[in-house]
Amino acid sequence: MFVRNKDSRNEDVRVYDRSSGWLERLKDRFKRRWLNRRFNRYQETRPEGLEIFSQARTLDGHRVVDALPDADVYNLHWIRGFIDPSPFFQQTQQPVVWTLHDMNPFTGGCHYNVRCNQYRESCGQCPQLGSTDENDLSRSVWSRKERAYREAIENGRLEVVAPSEWLAEEARRSTLFTEAPVHVIPYSLDHETFHPRNTEGLRSALSIPADHRVLLFVADSTQNRRKGFDLLQDALSGLDDEAVTLVSIGSHEPELEVSVPHVHLGAIQSDVLLSVFYSLADLFVIPSRQDNLPNTVLESMACGTPVVGFDTGGIPDMVRPGETGWLAEPNNVRSLRERIEHALSDDVARRRRGARCRDVVEEEYTLEVQARAYKSLYERLLEEEAAG
Repeated sequence: MFVRNKDSRNEDVRVYDRSSGWLERLKDRFKRRWLNRRFNRYQETRPEGLEIFSQARTLDGHRVVDALPDADVYNLHWIRGFIDPSPFFQQTQQPVVWTLHDMNPFTGGCHYNVRCNQYRESCGQCPQLGSTDENDLSRSVWSRKERAYREAIENGRLEVVAPSEWLAEEARRSTLFTEAPVHVIPYSLDHETFHPRNTEGLRSALSIPADHRVLLFVADSTQNRRKGFDLLQDALSGLDDEAVTLVSIGSHEPELEVSVPHVHLGAIQSDVLLSVFYSLADLFVIPSRQDNLPNTVLESMACGTPVVGFDTGGIPDMVRPGETGWLAEPNNVRSLRERIEHALSDDVARRRRGARCRDVVEEEYTLEVQARAYKSLYERLLEEEAAG
């Protein structure tokens, strides 16, 4: 592994050494100012509540590529701010597998498109920049990516992996990856850490009434509109069942404006402790407007807790009606409320789907399953490379 920042002591993980001379630092300063100016011109027109916008350029550029360890195959992951695709594809000739974690590799800068389909052409007039200019920053970023990827795709050196069927289909529809092979290899998790746990006494410790059903919501920030906490709040405001407590986990405590009892646990770093709270919940709710293959859904399923979510993004890959949970119509508050009420009212169905959740994780989402899929892909690429 070659990373920008390293938190572990694992010697197999190599960290990029950013140290440089005074001339390089001076160049970096001017490049940073230039990149900021390119983006800041849209600050007044850019809508609120959006996520980051990336320019597909980094301060280190060629220096990172020059420092890359030798490899037979390179597997890119989330490269924003670390690897500049232009020098990377110019200077490497090995096969490349690119694992997508959002839409950014095939857009003109956004990480989720929020109903804009300009990436299926050549971007421009970007709604996330509040722009009406065909040749705006998004068009410039898209064009730079197109030049960077072109030769690698034409020579069969680039293959794309998406964790969800939804993201794979969006990648195929994009003009940047339309000619690249796209595969689906789902995320995995340590199912021996995330498993159903004994939660005896925990309700009392959290002052949750014994007769209440527990709904769980997990997101780092409720300020991210894509995560849909406002939709969940609206759904809870008209809930028929009054014996419900909402438990939330995340760095930022959500401001719940309805009368449903609410317990916020803050950010939890321990996977073992997380698995305890997933096990405590009667139902996990993910009201995301758009998402790839949320790890939180897998974690809940591994702990035997069924899921309610919108039929959007990669959520239906995991949340299967009649099997592992309930799906609501996208962005439809009434539909979400009805699915929650239905799930809470049927203890037998909820327990049955919870048990099936665990089975599905063991069958499809273990680390071993994911590793075998990547190993098979790497071996095929190496065989093709050897064959010329």
